[in-house]
Amino acid sequence: MSGLSRDQVRTSRRIALVLRHRPESAGLRLDANGWVPVGELLAALRISRAELDAIVEHNDKARFAIARRDDGAEWIRASQGHSRRVEVDLDLPPAEPPAVLFHGTPAANLDAILREGLRPRSRHHVHLSRDVPTALLVGRRRSADVVVLRVAAGELAAAGHVFHRSANGVWLTSAVPERYLALEPTNQ
Repeated sequence: MSGLSRDQVRTSRRIALVLRHRPESAGLRLDANGWVPVGELLAALRISRAELDAIVEHNDKARFAIARRDDGAEWIRASQGHSRRVEVDLDLPPAEPPAVLFHGTPAANLDAILREGLRPRSRHHVHLSRDVPTALLVGRRRSADVVVLRVAAGELAAAGHVFHRSANGVWLTSAVPERYLALEPTNQ
């Protein structure tokens, strides 16, 4: 997470845990779209507004979004990546994907993915990247030995699969059947 101190990275991970997977661990309750009042998050995690602003601004993956409601109150949510334990509707409109998207994953997952396709597993959606370098970065969060899959997103959309694009540019869909996948050569 470029631009963040070690302490800010730890705090960012805590915020992600609370907003994506376990709001109850901080005594918080997300609304139906995954939002929580900023003030409640600050109090629950005992962090300052300045620290939160720095984390949101300098997070290289734009994991969090802050919005001002009509009444002037500010709310925050994770942009995507919620586990199935947290029922949220990100309220993202369907979007027409580019012809090709990419998915980075540990090489150990390749055989199963080529047999079964990409499934969201513990999350609500499969996450896809716009380019190979981003897919490699995502895959490397779990393993140094990464492969990239090319997703025929245009064909998948034409077959009726719905895509969404999160605020930070991550493409989301419910699943990708194996017939829409191919191994992408990379120069890691």
